Amino acid sequence: MEEPARILIKEKIATAGVELLRKDFEVDFVPDMSREEMLECIGEYEGLIVRSATKVDAEVIQAARQMKVIGRAGVGVDNIDVEAATKRGIMVINAPQSNIISAAEQTMALLMAMCRNVPEAVGSLRERCWDRKKFEGVELYHKVMGIVGLGRIGTLVAHRCLAFGMQVIAYDPYVSEEKGKKLGVELVSELEELLDQADFITVHLPKTPETYHLLGEEAFAKMKDGVRILNVARGGIIDEDALLAALDSGKVAAAALDVFEKEPATECPLIGHPGVIATPHLGASTQEAQDRAGTMIAEFVRLALKGEFVANVVNLPVPAEVDESVRLFMPLAEKLGLLLTYLVEGHVDEIEVEYLGGLAGNETGVLTVAVLKGFFQKVVFEPVNYINAPIFARERGIAVRETKSEQTRDYVNLIMVRGRRDGDDVAVGGTLVGLSNAERFVHVYEYDIDLSPSQYMAFFRYADIPGMIGKIGTILGNHDINIAHMQVGRRKISGEAVMGINVDTPISEDVMEEIRRVTDVKDSKFIILW
Repeated sequence: MEEPARILIKEKIATAGVELLRKDFEVDFVPDMSREEMLECIGEYEGLIVRSATKVDAEVIQAARQMKVIGRAGVGVDNIDVEAATKRGIMVINAPQSNIISAAEQTMALLMAMCRNVPEAVGSLRERCWDRKKFEGVELYHKVMGIVGLGRIGTLVAHRCLAFGMQVIAYDPYVSEEKGKKLGVELVSELEELLDQADFITVHLPKTPETYHLLGEEAFAKMKDGVRILNVARGGIIDEDALLAALDSGKVAAAALDVFEKEPATECPLIGHPGVIATPHLGASTQEAQDRAGTMIAEFVRLALKGEFVANVVNLPVPAEVDESVRLFMPLAEKLGLLLTYLVEGHVDEIEVEYLGGLAGNETGVLTVAVLKGFFQKVVFEPVNYINAPIFARERGIAVRETKSEQTRDYVNLIMVRGRRDGDDVAVGGTLVGLSNAERFVHVYEYDIDLSPSQYMAFFRYADIPGMIGKIGTILGNHDINIAHMQVGRRKISGEAVMGINVDTPISEDVMEEIRRVTDVKDSKFIILW
C-alpha cells in the first residue's frame, strides 16, 4: 500500500483544518518549530502550510525535495518565494477570501469609534472622569461616504454604509456603472469628484506603484474641510506625512488607521496624534477569519495532493495538454493584457481577443485567460492567476470573447486585444518573430509599430509635425533618462503619430507631466511590464 503524503503545518490554523487533513495524510502540527529544525526535516514533506510569520524562501524550497504544494493561510504570499517554488514545480495556494468580512467589519468598527470618540471616552472614564461634552461625536446618517476601490471588501463596506443611511459614492475605474447601480452606489469618473464630495473617505485598494501615496498633499487639498479618513487596506496608499500635516491644520478632522507604511508602526508619529485612532493591522484578526483561513487552506492542500481541481493557485502551471505552438505565446498574451490596462485607464465593457494566422487553428482559451491575467494584474487586490482571472472579469461585468481568422496580412501569427467602452476601442497587438520567437508589440492604439517589450516603456500620441520627437527626447535627456529603442507609427503624413520607447530607468510622473504640457502631445503613458 502506498504511504500517505506527509504535511507539515508550521503555524497555528483552525483545529478543524488540521483534523480534515489527518483523515487522508500524515500531519505534523509543529507551530513552535525553529527555522533550523524546519530546514533539517522539510525534505520529508509533500505539503507545507504556513501563515505570515514563516519565511519560505529559496533556501527552504531548495531543501524541500519532495514538496508538491505550499499553502498560505491568508491573503498575501509575500513570505513565500513564488518564483523559486514555480521553478521547482511546487504549487503555491492562498486563501484570499478568508478575511474579507473581517476587514469590512474592522473598517466599520473604526468608522464608528472615530465618529463617537470611543477610545478617548473609554480612557477618560477609566480615569474616573465624567465629561460628556468633551466627546460629542458626529452621525453617519445622510453623510457622504467615499469609497476608493470597489472590490470585494469595498463592496461589503458599501453595503454596511448604506444600511446606516449614508450616501455612498465610489471611485474605481475598473468597475462598471451598471454594477454601481445594482449596489446603490454612485460611481464617479474621477478621484477628484470623490475628494470634493465625501465627508468620509475609506480606501480599499492593492498597494501598487500607481496607488502608492494616492492620497497625498495634493489630494488632501481637494477634500472638504473636516473630512475623516480610514485605511484598513495597505500602508503606503496614504502619504503619512501629508496626513499628519492635514490633521494638524484641521483639514482632516480625524483618521482611523489599521495599516502603516512601515510595520510595526510603533514609532510612527500618527499613532500618538489626538485626531487618530490606530490599531496594529487587525483587519484579518478575528477568530472567524483565522478559522476560515485555516479550514480553507487545509481543503485546498487536500485537493492539491489528491490531484483534484484547486482554486486560488497563485502560480498555476500551464495545463500539460496545451499545444507547444500555443504555449509559446502565453507570456506575450499576458503582456498584451497588462499593456491594455495601462492604455484604457479604467473599466471596459468588453475585451475581445482576436487570433490571426496559424494560431487561429488551435485551442486558444488559455491565451485568452493569459490576457485577462495580465489585464487584472495591477487592478485587483489579490494575486491573479489562471483560475480567478475569468472570475474577476465576470464580477466586473466585462464581456470576454474570442474571434479567429486564419487570414493575416503581415505576420504568420498575430494576437490583437481590444478593450471597448462606450463604443470606443483601444487595441494592442503582438506576435513572435524569428527562430528565437522574440516578442514584439506590433500594434498600439490604432497604429502599427514594432517594439520589443521591456520592463520600462512609454507611449506618446502627438500631432505628426516636425520636431516632436526631439522635444520629447530632450525632456527625457534633461532628466538623465536613456532611450534604449524607439519606434514611430503613423497612418498619414501630418496626421497623428504614436511613439513607443524602451527606457533603462523609470520615468517619474513629474517628467511625464512635463511631456504632457508640450503643445500637440495628446496622450502619454509610462508602463512597467514586470
